[in-house]
Amino acid sequence: MDESQELALTQLRKSVEKLSSSTEGYEKPTLMRFLVARSMDPDKAAKMFVDWQKWRASKVPPTGIPDSEVKDELEFKKICLQGPTKLGHPLVLVITSKHFPSKDPANFKKFVVYVLDKVLASGIKGKEVGDEKLVGVIDLSNITYKNLDARGLITGFQFLQSYYPERLAKCYILHMPGFFVTVWRFVCRFLEKTTQEKIVIVTDGEEQRKFEEEVGLEALPEEYGGRAKLTLIQDVILPQTAPPMLPTNNNA
Repeated sequence: MDESQELALTQLRKSVEKLSSSTEGYEKPTLMRFLVARSMDPDKAAKMFVDWQKWRASKVPPTGIPDSEVKDELEFKKICLQGPTKLGHPLVLVITSKHFPSKDPANFKKFVVYVLDKVLASGIKGKEVGDEKLVGVIDLSNITYKNLDARGLITGFQFLQSYYPERLAKCYILHMPGFFVTVWRFVCRFLEKTTQEKIVIVTDGEEQRKFEEEVGLEALPEEYGGRAKLTLIQDVILPQTAPPMLPTNNNA
């Protein structure tokens, strides 16, 4: 870490204290994610960090969201947890043809947190470092108008942007039908430039080859040209660890 980054971290810590909070217990990689997400501006990063702390404290139990609270969404069997990819990231696969817009937006947001927390926790090797990332794959094959959910997509990406900064390594969108293009353009209005730059719409053979190369055949399910078996997220058993991004001393 260079001198300018160390200075920015020091300023971030002071700015957080001015907002009546603390960075105690959080490692440098965690704090750096907030700085990077706010273009290394310590004051903006501090506000984002404190907003995240308040959101986490008010919306997410200390031990995370249990399967039982999101069982209605899990029953659709639309989220798979694969990986690790070639770069060591967990891979979350969204089978959109099995998704239907939720009639309970609050519960859907809880489900988004459940998915992101579990995916990131699966990528922790021993002790959390703080800069763990995930790779997303959104499969749009065989979708109909009943599966369209612009609000759900926006919610997922906005949660990543606001509460999981710099956690997204890359997101691949597969099999986008023509009628979905207008929906996607609308969704993109809500995405930050840095988020859009991490999204790849796979449309031809060369992009498919690159997708398989970057993710790795060991992580990709057989249905997508790889060697792995599809694994539903609820079937993945993780060690009993705290959800990612909690302070190391658990006092915040």
